[in-house]
Amino acid sequence: MAYIPLVLVVVIVAWFVVAYNKLVRFRNQIKNAWHQIDVQLKRRYDLIPNLVEVVKDYMAYEQETLTKVIEARGAALSAKGPAAQAKAEGLLTETLKSLFAVVERYPELKANQNVASLQEELTGTENKISFARQFYNDSVMTYNNAIQSIPTNFIASFFSFAQEAYFETEPESRAVPKASLR
Repeated sequence: MAYIPLVLVVVIVAWFVVAYNKLVRFRNQIKNAWHQIDVQLKRRYDLIPNLVEVVKDYMAYEQETLTKVIEARGAALSAKGPAAQAKAEGLLTETLKSLFAVVERYPELKANQNVASLQEELTGTENKISFARQFYNDSVMTYNNAIQSIPTNFIASFFSFAQEAYFETEPESRAVPKASLR
């Protein structure tokens, strides 16, 4: 009978340690997921100046489009945090779409192997960014669920584990594009 309080204390301490370590592991997974997004975004940012350099000679009358791409890249580079990054990435994606639409108007540019290669690399990078965002958001969901669930929410509040923000797309990017054959 004298061992029951001691066993109870050991069980509570063990549970506390396991729960705390689980929260730390989830928080670190979010940081890792964010760094994976960052790696892919850096790759994207490094490809954009190469693309602009290749197309600028062909697109003498399209300097405004090129300027918008470079400005959007600069804004994305300086964005901090998931919300600001998502907004900047949405703008960059839109400017890249307009650049690719302009490229379609120049047959010699479309046929340029460097442009095709850079477009292909950017497309592959976009896919990697999409997977990294999904992993990040899944990690955030797991972490946020853990810090809101009883009984780990007591440990989370005591040690100031705060909710993390999802990497959400801008509402404009969710709009279905209009298709017209006219």
